[in-house]
Amino acid sequence: MKVALVKVHPKDNVAVATKALEKGSRHLIDGQELVLATDLPAGHKVALSALAAGENVVKYGFAIGSATSAINQGEHVHSHNLATNLSGAGEYRYQQVEPSIEAFGGGTFMGYRRKNGRVGTRNEVWIVNTVGCVNAIAQRIASRCEQEFAGQADAFVPFVHPYGCSQLGDDLNDTRAILAALINHPNAGAVLVVGLGCENNQLNKLLEAAGDIDSDRVRFFNSQQVHDEVEAGVEAIGQMLPLLALDKREPCPASELVLGMKCGGSDGFSGITANPLVGRMTDRFTALGGTVLLTETPEMFGAEQVLMNRAKDSATFEAVVKLVQDFKQYFIDHKQPVFENPSPGNKAGGLTTLEEKSLGAIQKGGQAQVQEVLAYGEPVHGRGLALLQAPGNDAVSSTALAASGATLILFTTGRGTPLGFPVPTVKISSNSDLYQRKGNWIDFNAGELLDGVAMDDLSQAFFERLLAIASGDLTCNERNHSREIAIWKRGVTL
Repeated sequence: MKVALVKVHPKDNVAVATKALEKGSRHLIDGQELVLATDLPAGHKVALSALAAGENVVKYGFAIGSATSAINQGEHVHSHNLATNLSGAGEYRYQQVEPSIEAFGGGTFMGYRRKNGRVGTRNEVWIVNTVGCVNAIAQRIASRCEQEFAGQADAFVPFVHPYGCSQLGDDLNDTRAILAALINHPNAGAVLVVGLGCENNQLNKLLEAAGDIDSDRVRFFNSQQVHDEVEAGVEAIGQMLPLLALDKREPCPASELVLGMKCGGSDGFSGITANPLVGRMTDRFTALGGTVLLTETPEMFGAEQVLMNRAKDSATFEAVVKLVQDFKQYFIDHKQPVFENPSPGNKAGGLTTLEEKSLGAIQKGGQAQVQEVLAYGEPVHGRGLALLQAPGNDAVSSTALAASGATLILFTTGRGTPLGFPVPTVKISSNSDLYQRKGNWIDFNAGELLDGVAMDDLSQAFFERLLAIASGDLTCNERNHSREIAIWKRGVTL
């Protein structure tokens, strides 16, 4: 049976409504009766005790801001009476916390082991273009291949984007780094790189950035230098397909998976259900020797010290500090407020301040120790939990996760989104209503935690579901052919 109010942490002075509640309704929490002084929408907060103006509001055991006016017991707590405490760059001190993670059982999935030792969860043909000018060409090549070579690859996917020309410096380097990483991704059994010929992102420079590629499985050309670019592309892919026919799934330990963790369209339940469930997967896979990537740097603001204290050593702590401070400086350089968050959709779902959103968001990182910090576009180097520099934007950060090596993306949402990215994107709903309404978007329902299902039981079912998806079961985004990339634009355009 669903409880009406959830108190997340014993220290909290607010609780969260699991459904819309009416003024005057009575609820038992912590052994005490609470009478609602106002109507309370689902996902929103209610004061468990009277709060004075300026007093901290506590959720997840941490302050999520302070009351801007006196709040009576039983009153709705939201943007009208709660504001962030965050301001300025902040100072940090390393207070190392040793992770306390229980032992988990292992598992296997059926993956594609590549020549370089990496393991993919799909055997697809990817079409990567150097510049936006050839987007339509890449799409036409993919469409032709789907017709002529149906069944000879898991999918033929064009990753189009608007960049590659009129870019300079870091912007050009970012575009090149993301595309180079996609060329090397283990989910691609073959890659066709399509250039134009006159763009800033020259084909030879992109291939150089890609490094030691498998020349049998990567073909490329500039469209200005061939007679019929679509025919040339289809022919090149056709020449590589016999190699894909030799690729077979084989049993691989769960530790060979690289998981990218992401939340988008969060609501008041995200930090209570879906994100903690994903956090269980972080703990489980890292305990097994696997790799997990956590990004959305601005959605660490207000909760960053929690992650910093889990750094494996002082050097990693300093790297996390730099990760956060660099992103704050990015806001400052563009004369934008550092804490302009949450979004209107987040607020409608019950989130009020960035501290609240961030403390809920970092639940996806579980309790695991932070092993390394990655720059945008940088491939992951080792095992365990890594923090990746990227914005909170769903498409940009999810593309960055794939580029750094994620072979599955675990995407939690309370509001819902149809987006999908280069690798299978597992959508996890924070509430059962979303799962029931948008079954064509959502792959797993973490809202069952509010319906009385135990976390241990649901996390085991989720673990098994992830192994099945890694072994070939399609996600909603794959069935819907929702596959795209977005590249972080930070500089000038010529």
